[in-house]
Amino acid sequence: MFPIPAPMRAALDAAALAAEHGVVIATSANAPRALHDPTAHAEMLALRAAAATLGVERLDDCDLWVTLEPCAMCAGAIAHARIARLYYGASDPKGGAVEHGPMLFGQPTVHHRPEIYAGIAEAESAVLLRDFFTARR
Repeated sequence: MFPIPAPMRAALDAAALAAEHGVVIATSANAPRALHDPTAHAEMLALRAAAATLGVERLDDCDLWVTLEPCAMCAGAIAHARIARLYYGASDPKGGAVEHGPMLFGQPTVHHRPEIYAGIAEAESAVLLRDFFTARR
């Protein structure tokens, strides 16, 4: 088993504890219910916070570390934000849009494709997410 890279460890810790670690520009957690906003996915909120912190609309030199494969909405926002590299833990066969569903970054109409690194701490991410959703059902 490989050691978990520091940015993925931070993503896992943020998801579990809502804590910030290291040189992270922004962290977030899903908040559609809390904010009464269907677009308040963790990726969307983190992208907004990072852009505001840096004072830019494009995050060209930034990496995004998330525990779950982004959905179509978030993948589209990642492309528009010009994220350089996307790292994620667990795949999402039902709602993911990177390696599943529309496979957004493989579409010819997408003008920006980040480097993609999937399966980082996949088992830990999957357990964290499964436990989270089990507790809410």
